Amino acid sequence: MNGKKWYFFLILGALFLTSCDNQNKGTKTIGSKTTGKEKIVIATSGSPSPFSTVDGQGELMGYDIDVAKAVFAQLPQYEVRFEITEFPSILAGLDSQRYHVGANNFAMNEKRKEKYFYSDPIFQNQYAIAVAKNNNDIKQFSDLNGKSTEVYPGLNYATALELYNQQYPNNPVKITYSEADLLPVLQHVETGQYDFQLIDKVMLSQLINEHNLNLKTIELNKDDADRIALPYSYLLISKGNKGEQLTKDINEGIKKIISNGELAKISVHYFGADYSPK
Repeated sequence: MNGKKWYFFLILGALFLTSCDNQNKGTKTIGSKTTGKEKIVIATSGSPSPFSTVDGQGELMGYDIDVAKAVFAQLPQYEVRFEITEFPSILAGLDSQRYHVGANNFAMNEKRKEKYFYSDPIFQNQYAIAVAKNNNDIKQFSDLNGKSTEVYPGLNYATALELYNQQYPNNPVKITYSEADLLPVLQHVETGQYDFQLIDKVMLSQLINEHNLNLKTIELNKDDADRIALPYSYLLISKGNKGEQLTKDINEGIKKIISNGELAKISVHYFGADYSPK
């Protein structure tokens, strides 16, 4: 091959590579597909029901799951994948940016606010105390001194009781830390193994009806509810490089599904009533 032909093929090859490079700009490779969407991983523990659960066919479902799907349906720039993991691993994964969003009926507390972004509220909670029907010793939060309970470590209920015990060290609440599911925890209250359980009122009502639990509900007044958290739950977002923009986009999606009534429909589907934030 003479010099002129060699030079011609060099130029042709350079033009071809430049053309391919220009076509690939602004795209990301996800698996075997090339897409312009940004990949988002949403972590959940698959409990507590009905906020996050796995049905009989092994499919992930629940209030938080459907809300997250509805929010990201309003955000076509993102591609979403859910991953089920242990509850502590959700937070660890958000810390390491392995996960971008946590969907697990998260309440707000000051310690978590330092580490994560919170979305706008997606659910309006009401806190309650669950006690056995024959228990007449507990009528309000101040009656919990010296009583026993079983709590999942790291939840807002555990934090609230720990802070309460710091106020009343001479007669503290007897706390047993457990990673048991909520139903057996409530059954332990029903049988008298423990005296009480702090819980979302709507979740307690649903479990009492579904499993015919011999429990009664004591609603907390505002001051006592404030010991636990603001009466809302949220999506939790990693404070990674793009966390701030992701939070803004998620909040736009939440506003849209509130205004178009979709969030209310999801609430009615799972709870029989509208608990969407107003």
